[in-house]
This record gives sequence, structure tokens and C-alpha cells, in this order.
Amino acid sequence: MDKQTQTEVEAATFRKLLEHLDDNKDVQNIDLMILADFCRNCLAKWYKHEASLRDVDIDYEEARNTIYKMPYADWKARYQLPATQQQLDALNARQQKNKADG
Repeated sequence: MDKQTQTEVEAATFRKLLEHLDDNKDVQNIDLMILADFCRNCLAKWYKHEASLRDVDIDYEEARNTIYKMPYADWKARYQLPATQQQLDALNARQQKNKADG
């Protein structure tokens, strides 16, 4: 695969990931963090970082708008549920494991 085609495939895959996350709003960010150690906000941070490496200045909220397809505050009010104690405990265990793994 040539470099241009690889870039196009990767970009299309990223768009498909965002579409999949958008189609599955019931999947909570905390659950993503527990299971995969990343969430929609992580994607926004990575997006912002990669843009900055290419001298594109976007702020975090702009990046989150790209990932969430709406302002984060709106998404949070519509779709984010309060974390359960079980979720908080699982996230804490994940974070402790990450610290231990260094």
C-alpha cells in the first residue's frame, strides 16, 4: 500500500470510529476508559495534538466538537449518565494498574 492510500484508509477508519461512537452514545466514556483506557475526550486531545504538530491551531473545545459532533456540554447533558460506584471503583482500579505498570 502506498503512503497516500494508507493515509486515506487511516482517515476513513478514523471517521468510521467516530461514526460508530456517535451511533452508540449509550456507551459511556467511563466504560471506555475502564475497558480500553481511552474515551472520546482522549480522542479529542489526540486530535488537537496532531493538529498542533501540523501547525493547525485548534483549541480543546473545537477538537471535542469534532469528536462529539456537537458541543461537549450538550452531549454531556443529553447522553452522559452519572457514574455508578461500581464504575468509579473499576476506573480507580484501572488507574492504579496503569501507575503500577509505569
